[in-house]
Amino acid sequence: MTKTKKYIFLVFISIVQSQFISAQVKLPAVVSSHMVLQRNTTVVLWGWADSNEPISIKTSWLKKRLKTKADALGNWRIEVLTTNSKIPQSIIIKGKSSEIVLEDILFGEVWLCSGQSNMYQPIKGYGNGQVTINSMLAKAKAGNSKVRLFTAARKNSKTPLDDLIKHTPWQQATADNVNDFSAVAWFFAEQLQDILDVPVGIIHSSWGGTPIEAWMSKEAISKYEVLNLGNKRLKETAKRYPTILYNAMIHPLIPYTIKGALWYQGEANRKKPEQYKVYLPAMVADWRARWGLGDFPFYFVQIAPYAYEIKDGKTSNSALMRVAQEECVELIPNSGIAITTDLGAKTRIHPPFKKEVADRLLYNALQQSYGIKGVDGKSPIYDSMEIKKNEIHVTFKNAETGLFAFDGLQNFEIAGVDKVFYPAKARIENNNTVIVKSESVQKPIAVRYAWDNWVKGTLYDKNLLPASSFRTDSWEKSSRYTEGIIETKDKVLDTEN
Repeated sequence: MTKTKKYIFLVFISIVQSQFISAQVKLPAVVSSHMVLQRNTTVVLWGWADSNEPISIKTSWLKKRLKTKADALGNWRIEVLTTNSKIPQSIIIKGKSSEIVLEDILFGEVWLCSGQSNMYQPIKGYGNGQVTINSMLAKAKAGNSKVRLFTAARKNSKTPLDDLIKHTPWQQATADNVNDFSAVAWFFAEQLQDILDVPVGIIHSSWGGTPIEAWMSKEAISKYEVLNLGNKRLKETAKRYPTILYNAMIHPLIPYTIKGALWYQGEANRKKPEQYKVYLPAMVADWRARWGLGDFPFYFVQIAPYAYEIKDGKTSNSALMRVAQEECVELIPNSGIAITTDLGAKTRIHPPFKKEVADRLLYNALQQSYGIKGVDGKSPIYDSMEIKKNEIHVTFKNAETGLFAFDGLQNFEIAGVDKVFYPAKARIENNNTVIVKSESVQKPIAVRYAWDNWVKGTLYDKNLLPASSFRTDSWEKSSRYTEGIIETKDKVLDTEN
C-alpha cells in the first residue's frame, strides 16, 4: 500500500470511528443503575446523542414504549411517570446504534444535600473528632438496600457544566460507604426510610469552607455583585469564587427530580448576616426556578455557637448570623430551620452532634412535607416583650406545648437606657413566658439571649427544640458588663472583612 493510500485509509477509519463514538447515547452521571427516582410523580430523564437522533425508552413499569428525539445539538429530554411500587425496576434506552440498560432502580424520596464542611463531615468524622453517635452502630444500620447514596465530587468550573467532572455513582448504603458519607445526610435518610417505609435516595454535593456565593448561579449573583472571573485560572482546590461550585456541582444535577433540599452552610458568610438574608432566598428561588418543580421544600441548619478567633482585638458576633438565618424562614416559602444554639462545641467549628441536626431537619420534613400529625419541627421564636416594673416578660411563638429548661435558664442579659447589658436571672412562668431581671438594671428596656459567639443554649420548648439567639433592641452601639468591667468596644455590629 502506498503512503497516499495508507493515509486515505487511516483518515477513513478515523472518520468511521468518530461517527461511531458520536452515535453513542450518553446519560448524565446522576442517571444510572441503582438510582432512586422520585415516586408517584413525573420525573425527567435526559442525555445526549447525535443531532436529531431518535431515542426510544422502555421501562419495566410502563406498558408503552416512550419515544423522543435529540435536538440539533444532540440534547434530548423526556418526562416519565413513576409509581409507588417498591419493586426494583429497569430502563432500556436505545439510540440508532447503541443501548443503555439501567437496573435496580427504586421509586422513593429523593433529597439533595448541600453546603459546607458541617454538611460534608462524614460518619467517621474529621481528624480532630468523631460524630457523637457510635460510628459502629451507624455502620451496622447501614446495610440497607433501600437507602441509596450519590456524591458529586468537589470540583469547580467558571462556566456551567452539563455533567459532573467526577462523582461517586449511585450505590446501596453499606458499612463501608456510609463511613465516608455525610453524617447529616445519612442520619436524615436512614430515619426517613424507616419512618415512611419507602426507598430514599440522597444526592450529596458539598464542600467545606465555601461561601454561599460559590453555590449561586451567574444570573442569581450578578443581581448583587459584579462577576468577573475573566481569564482567572482556577486551581483545582479553588472554592470561594462566585458561581464556580454551582457550575460544577449543582448545574449538572438539574433537572433530576428531587423531593427537596437540605442546606448546612453559613459559617463562611457569618460576618455579613444582612447580606446573607438577601443571598440565601435568592439562591433558593434560582434553584427552584431552574429545577422547575415549584417551591420544593428547603430545610436548612443554623450555624452553631463557636468561640471564633479574635483578630486584632475584633470579632464579629455570630449571633447576628443565627438571627439572620432564622429570619430567612419568613423570606423563603416552604422552608424550615434546624436551630442549634445547644449543639455547639466551644473549640470545634465542626460540632459532633450531627444526628441531632439531622433529627431536627427530619422533624421539619415530617411535619411540613409529609404531613405527619403530632410531629413538631418548629423551635420557639421570640414574639414580644412587656416591661413590668424592673422585669421584662418575654413571650414566644411556636411554644404551644410550653417552655422548658433542664437546669435553669442562662445567657440572658438586660439593659437600661445607658445601653449597658448586664447578666440577668431568668425563669419560666405560666409555661410560656420567660421573666428576666437584674439587680443592676432597675429600669430595663431591652433583653438579649444567647448573644455571643460561644454560648450554650438553655431554653427549649417541651419537645426539646431550642430557642434561637434573639435581641429586642436594634442598637448599633452597646456595651456589656462582664466581671466588673464594662466592655465599651462594641462586639455586635463589627462586621469586618
